[in-house]
Amino acid sequence: MTLVNLWYVARATGMVSLLLLTATVLLGILGRLRVGSAGWPRFALAGLHRNVSLLTLAFLGVHAAVVVIDSYVPIDWLDSVVPFVSAYQPFWLGLGAIAFDLLLALVVTSLLRARINPRLWRALHWLAYACWPLALVHALGIGTDAAAGWPLALGVACAVAVVAAAVWRLVASWRTRLAAGDRGTGPARQRRAVAGRAL
Repeated sequence: MTLVNLWYVARATGMVSLLLLTATVLLGILGRLRVGSAGWPRFALAGLHRNVSLLTLAFLGVHAAVVVIDSYVPIDWLDSVVPFVSAYQPFWLGLGAIAFDLLLALVVTSLLRARINPRLWRALHWLAYACWPLALVHALGIGTDAAAGWPLALGVACAVAVVAAAVWRLVASWRTRLAAGDRGTGPARQRRAVAGRAL
């Protein structure tokens, strides 16, 4: 395989990894919102979320391997997992290494979820919200063609999708809290009820 072909494979697997990671974050947000239907139950959404996460890790593994094999730039295996030690663009490559490490930790802890304290697992799972922007900035910063054309458009589309989903989740959470307060089950209503009984 020529150097040009390796470059294309590295770019393609990197972009596909970003798309898959974006899909993983979006599926995680949908799962948290308890989205589901008779034809698409929540457990199917959770299974898809897990499988897309594993597929993302596989594509990232191929991406890292191709970048290391390609001798055009001096990147070795250590650079792909240890941040900011590379001789080639250490900052941008370091962000990618951190994102890869975080995703690996997320996948491993999710596979071991039954053996991990639920609160610890939930806290670790919040790392996804650090992993995704790091991967996005890595993709936009290190690619030779990332500042223009379709890679930039792809990055912007991923960012818009995740921000829109995150806003939707915040609004839905806010509405749920308001509805719970109106039904007399929210903390504010409970405090008022206790105060009323005290009078």
